Amino acid sequence: MKHTLSPQRYLILLAVMLTASVGDTLLSHGMTQVGPVSLHHLGTLFIALRNPWVIGGIVLLLGFFASYLTALSWADLTFVLPSTAFGYVVVALLSRFWLHEHISAYRWAGIILIVCGVGFVANGPSLTEHPHADDAQ
Repeated sequence: MKHTLSPQRYLILLAVMLTASVGDTLLSHGMTQVGPVSLHHLGTLFIALRNPWVIGGIVLLLGFFASYLTALSWADLTFVLPSTAFGYVVVALLSRFWLHEHISAYRWAGIILIVCGVGFVANGPSLTEHPHADDAQ
């Protein structure tokens, strides 16, 4: 049986994708401003926690976690987790045009393969049907 998703559930999946990808990008931007953090210089970690880009990234990743938990409450992991793969496209675009990172052709090809794989998973049901004990009799 194929489950159809309500518009609210599509919005939750969109929130999972966007909060993860934008949160990771903000963390990357903030940490390039802070510099390397090591066990020998843990004070740098506290400096990083005062950076507004790092704080924004943490807040968005908390939002990701909340929306991810929400999605897992009504769908299988194998349905929810691939939906975050579309976030790779968002991360790649933000990295390329906002952070000015070079993305090789191999990475673009990998992103395209991941998105194609997600297309296969998205056609399946959102929740696995389990037979009930009284149905087996």
